[in-house]
Amino acid sequence: MTIFLKGIKGHSMPSSLLWAVDVYGRVYSLSTAAQQWEQCRDAQLEFKRVTAVQQCCWGIACDHQIYLNVHSSDLPIRYQEETYENQRWNPVDGFSDRLLPSDRWQWSDITGLKHQPFESFQLPSDNWEWEADWYVDENFGGEPTEKGGWSYAIDFPASYTKDKKWNSCVRRRRWIRYRRYKSRDTWAKIPSEDARPLPDPFNDISCGGWEISDEPQGQLSLWAVSLQGKVWFRDGIHHQSPEGWAWEEVQTPAEVVQISCGPGDLVWAVLWEGQLLVREGIGRDCPKGASWVVVESPSTEVGAIHVAVGINVVWAVTKDHKVWFRRGINSHNPCGSGWIGMVGEMVMINVGLNDQVWGVSREDRAVYFRQGVTASELSGKAWKAVTVPRDGDRSHSSASASSLPSAGCFFSGEVRVQSQGSVLSDVDSDPDRASAGAPTSPEPADAPKPRMPKVTSDSFISELVSDRSSTVGRRDGGAIQEEELGAEPDSRAPPALVLSPSQSGGQDLQWSNVDLEETQTHLAVGPPSDTADSCSLSSVATYNLGLEEPYGPDEHPLWAWVSGGGCAVDSHALPNWFNSSGISSSAQSMSLSITPAQTAAWRKQIFEQLSERSKREMENFKHYEQAIEQSVWVKKGTMQWWRDWKPHKWVDVRFALEQFSGTDGNKDGILFIYYTFNEEKKYLHAFVNEVTILVPVLNDSKHTFAIYTAERTKQRWPIRLAAPTELEMHDWVLHWGSGWAPGAVCRN
Repeated sequence: MTIFLKGIKGHSMPSSLLWAVDVYGRVYSLSTAAQQWEQCRDAQLEFKRVTAVQQCCWGIACDHQIYLNVHSSDLPIRYQEETYENQRWNPVDGFSDRLLPSDRWQWSDITGLKHQPFESFQLPSDNWEWEADWYVDENFGGEPTEKGGWSYAIDFPASYTKDKKWNSCVRRRRWIRYRRYKSRDTWAKIPSEDARPLPDPFNDISCGGWEISDEPQGQLSLWAVSLQGKVWFRDGIHHQSPEGWAWEEVQTPAEVVQISCGPGDLVWAVLWEGQLLVREGIGRDCPKGASWVVVESPSTEVGAIHVAVGINVVWAVTKDHKVWFRRGINSHNPCGSGWIGMVGEMVMINVGLNDQVWGVSREDRAVYFRQGVTASELSGKAWKAVTVPRDGDRSHSSASASSLPSAGCFFSGEVRVQSQGSVLSDVDSDPDRASAGAPTSPEPADAPKPRMPKVTSDSFISELVSDRSSTVGRRDGGAIQEEELGAEPDSRAPPALVLSPSQSGGQDLQWSNVDLEETQTHLAVGPPSDTADSCSLSSVATYNLGLEEPYGPDEHPLWAWVSGGGCAVDSHALPNWFNSSGISSSAQSMSLSITPAQTAAWRKQIFEQLSERSKREMENFKHYEQAIEQSVWVKKGTMQWWRDWKPHKWVDVRFALEQFSGTDGNKDGILFIYYTFNEEKKYLHAFVNEVTILVPVLNDSKHTFAIYTAERTKQRWPIRLAAPTELEMHDWVLHWGSGWAPGAVCRN
């Protein structure tokens, strides 16, 4: 069996990669064993989004097609093709290819039903190559055969043997040929199927499913969303077929804008209207699932625009860029039980290995990591910025002015825009709202404001990224904070939009989906300035409009997308990505380096800054959970539960007790009890705030107690549980009584 092995050249131990795309569509990777972003130099097109696993990375380029980057390893990716040669004996010629009309094809598959001559085998794509020519397999059942590799039988079909007998009237032998996947460590376009209609251009993609129960190792699930809101599933992705076989449409109740697939059986999607979809019924026999369930948006006022799932977590981002955490997620309850608002404003969220969370901040477009995510604290504690340089930062000042080639499908010339403003919203195209929450820099009073080109796409309304000197906010080493940053007046020439012809010739500009509406009245005549900033796009449409290097020597990339699906990070031993030792002095002046040894004074300072921010910008910030004081607490274990229907008996169950602390100090929680009935997994639950009484129950053989709610008291049907020991039973009763239901404990 051929398997994928992930390794980074130059390191003795395998390491993993964090992938990201900047607003110019350039793809970068960050190794856990390295201290800088490495750009994928082989990418010929700008990319919009990527989704990574440990063995490969998938991406959507600006042509809306899907590309695959399979990491190199010492073991090749090989696929065995085979066909069978069939012959029948006759008294004149002996064994020959003269078969009866009722016989199988002379060249067929193992069943004889499919015609398979040599010329019918073609390479799936240009990413494959043949290793050698066809040859005969001279082994049968693990034992060598006579010369020629023939196996004999009385007739078709029958049981074959390697020995020729007096009544052997037919024979066959197997021909083998191997093909090898050759496109390693490069972006290879996924081919389309000739026999089926092409899917719509793709807009979103998500890869996962490698931990589905009992799934063969190497099997992957790839989900995609087209520009028309359709959902597609890629069949046949495994060790020996990294590209998969074909696309299959998955019906949805409404149009979808984004989808996320976790390592296990979790698949969530976002609808155009802002609601979310949850896929149910995913398993080994049905990796595509069976049905959809609608989940309402975390906020009643604004809809969701992004969702990210892991093994036991779901994170979401709403149109106002608020971040939400879904509690109660597990394999028995993929829909969860409720939303919790988190601190921070993000453009997008991604859940990687071990449920570790990555995101792109709306404020400064930096990549952030959720610190403190553990099995008992899935929501984490604070956001930390990834502050490592790019591979070209040290030699950036001497970089060529044409270091980033154009994709060749948008402009044959270059567009230079020197402007002011901020990174605009990915989905919300309201200019008033976008400008209200964005910091601006002072301008000369007589400086005319340039007219920004209007950029459109088939799925989203994308907006240009303006001057980065006013948009790059603080890149904090600790929790996300906001400060008043002073800005000096710009002493450069008044901003202007200059449209210059291509250096390769004087051809006319090519048509594109970038609408330069009413730009003729704003064109300025004159040579372009070498210091002018290039145009870029938001994370929704990352098209390169310029040929110059977009970042200065002291500037950091503006990220549009991040994928941590292939990045293995231990929450207790983080890489050295979260300090400012590798960034330039100007970037250090905009960031506050926070060491892991946080003190009480630091926490108080953060709380005061967040309080001032809420008064200054948002009146409804009080509805969002604080980063430190609020938490989700989960306790799991095993007990026995008394089943009140026939056959009445004690049943071994697993339970999960979840507690949520609110902003007002109140506590709420829910108890889940998981059991199996008729080989079907089921569960029951009880809200802790509905519990009226907990009482120990006398039993000679078991340490039992009963849980009553108002409804169960009417039905005379309490939840009876048996703890392993008497001490554990009393601990549970006292804990529930003192923590959530004071006065509800009754002792016998």
